[in-house]
Amino acid sequence: MTSTADPTVESLRTQLSGTVLTDGDPGYDVARSVWNGEIDRRPAVVVRPAGAADVAAALAYAREAGLDVSVRGGGHNFGGAAVVDGGLCVDLSSLQAISVDPESRTAWVGGGVTWAQVDAATQEHGLAVPGGTVSHTGVGGLTLGGGFGWLTGKHGLSCDNLLSAEVVTAGGDILRASAAEHPDLFWALRGGGGNFGVVTEFEFRLHPVGPIVHLGLFFWGLEDGAAALRQARAVLETLPPELGVLVAGLNAPPAPFVPEEHHFRPGYALLIAGFEGAEHHAEAIRGARSGPAPLFEFVSPIPYVELQRMIDDAAPWGILGYEKAAFAEAFTDELIEVIADFLPRKTSPMSIMPIFSLHGAFAEAGDAATAFGGARRPSLAVNIAAIAVDPAQFAADRAWVREFWAAVAPFSANAGGYVNFMAEYEEDRVRTSYGAEKYARLARIKAQYDPRNVFHHNANIPPAP
Repeated sequence: MTSTADPTVESLRTQLSGTVLTDGDPGYDVARSVWNGEIDRRPAVVVRPAGAADVAAALAYAREAGLDVSVRGGGHNFGGAAVVDGGLCVDLSSLQAISVDPESRTAWVGGGVTWAQVDAATQEHGLAVPGGTVSHTGVGGLTLGGGFGWLTGKHGLSCDNLLSAEVVTAGGDILRASAAEHPDLFWALRGGGGNFGVVTEFEFRLHPVGPIVHLGLFFWGLEDGAAALRQARAVLETLPPELGVLVAGLNAPPAPFVPEEHHFRPGYALLIAGFEGAEHHAEAIRGARSGPAPLFEFVSPIPYVELQRMIDDAAPWGILGYEKAAFAEAFTDELIEVIADFLPRKTSPMSIMPIFSLHGAFAEAGDAATAFGGARRPSLAVNIAAIAVDPAQFAADRAWVREFWAAVAPFSANAGGYVNFMAEYEEDRVRTSYGAEKYARLARIKAQYDPRNVFHHNANIPPAP
């Protein structure tokens, strides 16, 4: 603990309805833990607020004590932005409330809720909001950076479905941001990341989904890499826009639907999720079988909640992780050549290259409608992630990610990539992701709501002068 915190930490405890943790307190080590096992930081103070007023009091304490501030939602950021050595961590895991109104198709979600919790609550009513693809990801970080997953083609980004947010600003003001209230702040929250305040509650628009959806998974070996990617390109050109599509370079999991002889085999997978019924899905996936024969396929109805957590085991809590990403227009021949060259070079069987197809409802929104960093046109979000248990394998694959990304960047539409897929926040990449005009607008809004850049442990946008 830093000495500046000692004189007033007890007074902070008396001000809050929530919990204050310091080193040695029960629960402190859990509160400072994050998804990426490489991150081992020790905040001076962890505050688990009972509500927005506690967040405001914690921020006031940090100002008085001269402490750096971080905000922990789900703790899933690869770079460990949730925790800071010697500072104050606002741990929102205490804000777990979820309320669903099935008649208005609206949900109110606490700032510390995970997507698994949201999916469970909304699926009780046959409803959902677009979320991510790993269910223990926090709602807050994903939504504030944009948020895409299986439903993006049908219903857009998570942030496209945000109706309002309760926000605590750096100065301690508690605001409700929406299209009608603080519209500039509301615009910035939808894609601009955690730069503008602590969101203690999200209000989402819901859509009828499930409870049963349909999945088609097709897997090719490394030897068919270029041909498999060209086949994926052909499929993407003909698929209905409302389907969810993921192309991944990975090792086949030891799952029941994978033939035993292919367990852990490296290769390429094409996953297509459908939400319009079995016949619609069967017709849509027909093209996946028209090229090189996959080593195996799995086509089945699946509960929506299972689809949402299907790849959780590929990203277990406490694993070592590092990632970089870029946006590409399409699977060009040049991009395919780079991928087929680099994917076989990975060392860890857990390292993965997920490529998300952004189409349909994603591309129907205007570029300026939200602060999302990336053009609103059909494109690919190419993510390259080193994931490993063994430190030596992790070190090798971190170097692999950097070299792979450098080879992909010349064939990218936006080499800055998706801000939620950044383990390091090089300034040029954050600025590149948003583009000059959007970045400048975000910087002006930042100057209004956080002029001292209190919230800078993120894909940071410094306030405009």
